[in-house]
Amino acid sequence: MKDVWPEFADKVDFYAIGQSRFESIEQLESDRRKEGYPWPIAEIDPDVLKDLRVLQQSTKIALDHQGIIAYRESYARGGAEEWRELFTDLIERAGG
Repeated sequence: MKDVWPEFADKVDFYAIGQSRFESIEQLESDRRKEGYPWPIAEIDPDVLKDLRVLQQSTKIALDHQGIIAYRESYARGGAEEWRELFTDLIERAGG
């Protein structure tokens, strides 16, 4: 993902979101810097995670411009080419 993200950074809104209510935004930001992730991080309401059925770490969900889930995968899934295709599809759906 780190290699693909810069190609789409100005076209796709992307956030890493913490899933534990015990992780502060400061801890998430520290992890982001340590891992060298270029994208922003965010906290999320646990009810939203429940609504999205996020049950494990590293769940990846992509929403299209209408808020419809366009992609959902779990830990260790999704290679660079799959991400490129997904981001390209999301941009096309949005009319870009």
